[in-house]
Amino acid sequence: MSELIIQSRRAIYVGGLEDNVKEPTLRAAMIPFGPIKSIDIPMDYVKGVHKGFAFVEYEDADDAAEAIDNMDGAELMGKVLSVSVAQPNQLKDFHNKAVWSTDEWFQKQAGIQSEAQQKENERQEQDRSELSQQIQLKQQ
Repeated sequence: MSELIIQSRRAIYVGGLEDNVKEPTLRAAMIPFGPIKSIDIPMDYVKGVHKGFAFVEYEDADDAAEAIDNMDGAELMGKVLSVSVAQPNQLKDFHNKAVWSTDEWFQKQAGIQSEAQQKENERQEQDRSELSQQIQLKQQ
């Protein structure tokens, strides 16, 4: 979603989604307020489920306002929804670049550490070792 869409107030944030909510369910809950242009449900790929929130973009800002008025505080599949106008900081970088566009993502997925991370881990291990030795000396 671009900054322009957010400023037009056509995009809404829907929080508090139950883990089993899928796009068709969310679409069915939100379509009574007007035509939906897009739905984005960000995934947590580590856990294999969505992150518990979504962004719904309506074709008209009035429809988005109607959805907010009617769905904020409503229940969907046993959970209370929090619905508001989407804010830029809520969107983060979901649509700006692919998560795998940087080496850090691949390294994290493969369990590979950078040199800086390795040095930090070594330093922490050395600190733990020194602390353990100090504790042993005090106990003697």
